Amino acid sequence: MMLESTVLNNRQHVGLQQLSALAELSRSSLGPCKSFKFVQDDSTGESALVCSCYRILETLELSCPAAQLVCETLQAHQKVFHSGSGCLLFLMGAWSRTALRCLQDGIPVTHIVSAMSEGMDVCTDVCRSSTVSIEAVCQVSSGAAEDSGLAPQADGTALDMRARRKVKLSRHFSETNSGSVSRVTQAVEPRLPEFGLVAQGLSHGCGDSMRLALQAVQMQSEAKRADMSRPGFDVTKFLTCLLPGVPEEHACVVGGCVVLLPAEGALIAQRLKGKTLQVAVVTGDLSHDFRHLGFNGPTGIQRVTDRLSSSGREDDWVERVSALLLNLGVDLILIGGSACEKMVDLCWRHQILVVEKVRASILRTFASLTGAVAVTYATQLSRRCLGSGVKVWIWRDLSGHQRKPAAAVNICPGGGGGGGGGLVTVVLTSSVHGKLPSLEERFWACAYRLHYALQDRALLPGAGRTEMLCIHRLLKLGAEGRGGAGNRYRAAVFQLMADGLIDYFTTVMVNTGRCSVVHARTLVNQQLQNRDQQTDSAPNFPQLLLEGERQEGIRPEEPPAREVYDNLSVKLEVWRKALDVVFLILQTDTEILTGGGQHSDSTDIHSETPLTCFLFPST
Repeated sequence: MMLESTVLNNRQHVGLQQLSALAELSRSSLGPCKSFKFVQDDSTGESALVCSCYRILETLELSCPAAQLVCETLQAHQKVFHSGSGCLLFLMGAWSRTALRCLQDGIPVTHIVSAMSEGMDVCTDVCRSSTVSIEAVCQVSSGAAEDSGLAPQADGTALDMRARRKVKLSRHFSETNSGSVSRVTQAVEPRLPEFGLVAQGLSHGCGDSMRLALQAVQMQSEAKRADMSRPGFDVTKFLTCLLPGVPEEHACVVGGCVVLLPAEGALIAQRLKGKTLQVAVVTGDLSHDFRHLGFNGPTGIQRVTDRLSSSGREDDWVERVSALLLNLGVDLILIGGSACEKMVDLCWRHQILVVEKVRASILRTFASLTGAVAVTYATQLSRRCLGSGVKVWIWRDLSGHQRKPAAAVNICPGGGGGGGGGLVTVVLTSSVHGKLPSLEERFWACAYRLHYALQDRALLPGAGRTEMLCIHRLLKLGAEGRGGAGNRYRAAVFQLMADGLIDYFTTVMVNTGRCSVVHARTLVNQQLQNRDQQTDSAPNFPQLLLEGERQEGIRPEEPPAREVYDNLSVKLEVWRKALDVVFLILQTDTEILTGGGQHSDSTDIHSETPLTCFLFPST
């Protein structure tokens, strides 16, 4: 053991240092008071307007292996949860510094991993025991909760987190799945509760975006009840339409599928108004050179004969597909990818409306509601693949707001004007074109917070209360020195993990502009000292962070202006991913420094599920 510690301390863990440095990008993006930033490309002079660390990372050229792993992790997380990326990146850096400090203090890798895993189990137990049911938030009576099937679980949550955590990793962390959440309550379809208080507590400084999300939930719920469908709401049937040049206060929620089309498409939609359309659904690109991922050939290899005849073959393909569409009587074609310019021009010439880049979930909705059969290639279309019952109309003429003539067109399956099948479009507007992607990102974050709140059937006390209880529990257990396998380094590791959470929460407090770093840490330390002799539960901690409140300090005896909540599944997933990435980079660094198999017994992260390293050593 002493040999291992000596070897590690005399060498540098480059991956952990890179992770710690990269995580500093998230420091100014945490908390409810987000500010916009310009990211400029020095080589081209182009700039992008961003307000989240996730978007900042997208604009950077990341060359080191640790940065690539972090970027892929954030992309996978954002794709599923749409929030928590800033916290995820920050905790990666905070806990990588924990591991580095432990290595500097001579703590062996096996003890670092064991103690940090145990610390994560402590935090998981804290979350499990601190949950608040949605019924309690919505003030639903116990009797009503039992006529509707919403009775809360005995421990206040639908998650069973008592099983010991296991590290399972892949390059894209694709095993992350919301299907493991709330299995108990899915036997009976719940009635949609009054979501006003839940939405308010989950807005996290994005009040306008949350109001739009709540309106979309209510509109979809009403449309489903009118259709005698199952109640509730389906976030996969939400769409966003971005309208530049229109002030932000004109943002609204519309039933159906609203898309922005150029003047040619708007003219066709005007001519098709009132007609029942034949629709074709294509999941791939509408282009000659599109190939399914399984059929892609090697890149960079091309025969001279292919190059000479490619233009002619594309023209032949365009003529063949357009003839097929005309023969089948297609009026509307929805495409998951993009369409080549020649194909779009020919379709418009023949009064066929083309809508590109439609999300897969929306394509599936149109297919199920119209009877269409989705195909990968346009050449696979036949009469049995077509659907019917779709109507279109011009929702807004935007000629006066755009440099080029355009219009927002509503495409509604079932022919109704109220959003058939629960399709709801949130129209986002802004006079600043570059601000629209950030507004869209905020809306989806709010929508998915509501989605996971209903799915989990439980919430966590927010505004720092859950983090404070985790910090308190880690420090208390570390001081007591009990439990586990007798890891003598346990207290030191728990202290460093708690320091990471303290750093995260005080950073959020400082970003609100209400207090300095010293003041924030003083408030945290005071609350930790005050709770040493009191009941060990999250609600007993005051909300140290209240969105929208401009005040120097918060008095614990004063009731909060509003309750703030966090998503249970999102927080647990963020913490788990952060620690998993730290472990993966720690293991990789250790194997590089020690020569891999020479110390395999001391560097194995998990005895049951060995980790596979996907990082490439730097040259």
